Amino acid sequence: MLSEPTYIPARVVAQTIEEHFATHLAEARADGAINLGFDPSASVIEAVIDVCFWASLRKEEGKSPKISLALLPPDQAIHPLVFGNRLRLTPHNLTKLAPAVESPGIHLGVWYDGEELYVWGTTLAIPGICMVLEVVEPGMLVVKHSRIDGFGKFVNIAVLKGDEIKVIDEQNTGLLHCPGLITSLANMPSFLLEESVNIIVELAAAMRSHKRGGLVLIVSAYTEDWMKSIVQPMAYPVTPPFTGVTALMHTNATERQREGWREALHRAIDTVGGFTAVDGATIINRDYEVLAFGAKVARSESGSPVEEIITTEPVIDSVPRYVQPSKSGGTRHLAAAQFVHDQRDAIALVASQDGHFTVFAWAPDMNMVHAHRIDTLLL
Repeated sequence: MLSEPTYIPARVVAQTIEEHFATHLAEARADGAINLGFDPSASVIEAVIDVCFWASLRKEEGKSPKISLALLPPDQAIHPLVFGNRLRLTPHNLTKLAPAVESPGIHLGVWYDGEELYVWGTTLAIPGICMVLEVVEPGMLVVKHSRIDGFGKFVNIAVLKGDEIKVIDEQNTGLLHCPGLITSLANMPSFLLEESVNIIVELAAAMRSHKRGGLVLIVSAYTEDWMKSIVQPMAYPVTPPFTGVTALMHTNATERQREGWREALHRAIDTVGGFTAVDGATIINRDYEVLAFGAKVARSESGSPVEEIITTEPVIDSVPRYVQPSKSGGTRHLAAAQFVHDQRDAIALVASQDGHFTVFAWAPDMNMVHAHRIDTLLL
């Protein structure tokens, strides 16, 4: 039987998540997509979140659990590991199983029989738009789903931390005034595969993975005006530019279906992400060619100091804030804001050591720098 949940945010957010899956699964089916997940009901969503929240507060041998659960029956998984005896979905059982599924990409399979939720085993492969719940840290959960084609980072739907609920703003209403961000981040939470968005999301994940912080400047491929905002000579210019990502993204649809293409793209993106661990900025153009790394940002001779920026977050009901650049973060954030202020066709990505991630772009309608914090999309 589904027990009465005691984690109130689970009940608050469950209906919204149910509607999200109903909408996206219906759209995918209408488009002819196959191998899709099932529509989870609000009661099941609520129960799974509740159990995972209380499991996150427990410890096994002194360690807090990190778990990824996928809601699907075993016959929908590919080559699953199925337990001889299914286990009730309880905080105790999740805590006991957690050490076995800490590696990335492994999910505990969860399904239900009538009103009883149970863990049936583990799986590495799940269908498209399949509900996944990840226990990130004690008291912090992320509800997400897989993409239709199975490639790329899962799409986050909601982040719960204690009594705080953040539901992702799919329509990116906070970006309507900022074409620079719309171009690169439109529909990021969507299940659709958007090439420019996907590369930025995957690069962001690579930047965050080394936990040293990083700064990427994305500049035009057709002008070198950006060099006016970089200290010369650059310590580590890349000559000729590194085109590992570019070459893979320029392949046709047939080539992309071949075995090894996705792995090669991941390796190329990880290579670029590694450059960002070096002190200074990594510079790439809009074709994803790496031009330099370890570069130092300086205000251009014709530029002026940034006095104020607008900050937003892709979360429903979040309110834009006007702040001084020094209040937006550390030296990387200041450098990013100044660079975008001087080079208004550029975009800057900043990863903080604490895991925060911010995208900077010029908002022409407001005549100022826009800092869009996308942590909730990357967890």
